[in-house]
Amino acid sequence: MKYKELSVKEFLDEVKEGNIDLEDFISEVIEEIKRINESFNYFVYISEEQAIAQAENIKKRIKKGENGGRLLGLPISVKDCICCEGIPSRAGSKILEGYIPPFDSTAVRKIKEEGGIIIGKTSQDEFGFGSFCTNVGIGFKIPKNPFDPERSTGGSSGGAAGITASLNYPHIALAESTGGSISCPASFCGCVGLTPTYGRVSRYGLIDFANSLDKIGPIGKRVYDCALLLSVIAGEDNMDQTTIKQGEEDYTKYLKEEKDEVKIGIPKEYFGEGVDERISKLILNVVGSVEGMEYEECSLPYTKYGVPTYYLIALSEASTNLAKFCGMRYGLHLPLKGDFNEYFSNVRSEGLGDEAKRRIILGTFARMKGYRDRYYIKAMKIRTMIINDFKKAFKKYDVLITPTMPILPPKFDELSKLELIQMYMLDLCTNPPNVAGIPHISIPCGKIEGLPIGMQIMADHMEERKVLVVARKFEKELNLSG
Repeated sequence: MKYKELSVKEFLDEVKEGNIDLEDFISEVIEEIKRINESFNYFVYISEEQAIAQAENIKKRIKKGENGGRLLGLPISVKDCICCEGIPSRAGSKILEGYIPPFDSTAVRKIKEEGGIIIGKTSQDEFGFGSFCTNVGIGFKIPKNPFDPERSTGGSSGGAAGITASLNYPHIALAESTGGSISCPASFCGCVGLTPTYGRVSRYGLIDFANSLDKIGPIGKRVYDCALLLSVIAGEDNMDQTTIKQGEEDYTKYLKEEKDEVKIGIPKEYFGEGVDERISKLILNVVGSVEGMEYEECSLPYTKYGVPTYYLIALSEASTNLAKFCGMRYGLHLPLKGDFNEYFSNVRSEGLGDEAKRRIILGTFARMKGYRDRYYIKAMKIRTMIINDFKKAFKKYDVLITPTMPILPPKFDELSKLELIQMYMLDLCTNPPNVAGIPHISIPCGKIEGLPIGMQIMADHMEERKVLVVARKFEKELNLSG
């Protein structure tokens, strides 16, 4: 059988029918990702032995007639900041060199229980600090865009999106977003990226960036792929008290729904200054071309505070979280020289990249005595206003639609010429929904200059159903996935 011709759904159906030799299939997939990785740097670790062992075990279970699960034999890549038992998990940072978790994160555990096969850890910005996957840790390689190797994959889940777009085999990536790290790379690489409601998926086993913002979610080739993986990983978890009380839910069943009319809000703040006019025009043309899509312009006035609010909250929390990587209990160890302050400084100097150091310093400043109320607490208050902005809009509209990113995937030499604040401001479309913790999905909606453009669909908290139904409607009627 030609495995390359199969979608995720077709592959799982064939496995259940006993038509696929999983050991042969996984070996073929591993060889292909090795080949791709030589040129594009999507993986920081390929778990070949573990994957083949998993395939052998699943094969035995099938022979015994056991229920193999919803992901039976499906290759799953995992972002480097999500812990996998027995597999190096370093969050893209040298400071965690040599760390091999003795446990699985809740999301990975659920994937394995449903028969998913972990094929390796994907590249990312160090601890998730970036939008372009160029802030990789010391000793790591920058992933390259599958449409043009001189351009960025987007970040921080650049490896996850890059391999999803490049690997012509059934596969889903497990990724993570703090301020747009699922949507941005999905957009730049022409994939589907689903960021769930904050608390929908357990963060247990995630090497955290910012506790009140981090969300684990899927990147796939099709809307179905994301719905399937979300069905597996979502749910309440006693190991994470921030998870929302909820029962199991099959999100794939919503893709069969036919909603006659969809009320869409087009927030004008996402189509103005800083957004490429060609992208704005493409998004509006796509929305207007599908029957049953009733849309009108609306306003989210607090959007303009989305980027500074995000960075103040995220950097303050990151500063606190990374304090533990000092070379004593966690992180890189060096020979002890001088006093402990000098030792801690040496460990962080040798183990952390420039962007990580910058964010720790900025975050520490924002939460210092005398500045905490002025910056961090004020940002938390503005966050509430951003949430209320969205809540008001969702009383009138089913979903809101915007560009995912305001620019085409940038070239690496273009990024090197940008000032730091200019790079941060490019998160203007993805920061607000992440600050609010609402579900959103990026789907490919066409190309400009041969490069993929993402369309972002947002809904109210816990309304993944609406996001998926609308995304599938666009995907089906415009054939955006094919």
